[in-house]
Amino acid sequence: MITTQGMSRIWMIFDPRRVLVAQGVFLFSVAVLIHFVLLSSEKYNWLVEFDAAPASYAQALPPARQ
Repeated sequence: MITTQGMSRIWMIFDPRRVLVAQGVFLFSVAVLIHFVLLSSEKYNWLVEFDAAPASYAQALPPARQ
């Protein structure tokens, strides 16, 4: 059975500052990797200029002022 006293001994083996920095670097790199994977896909790339809105959208808009 794991007790709270046994769990606190892990920090005597590992330096908490190094563990937290390593975890932060790892999570940031995973987030960047996920964003690059999404940007490389055609469906989820939000940086590409989109074509004009379809005609059905244009009908829903109010007329442009002149």
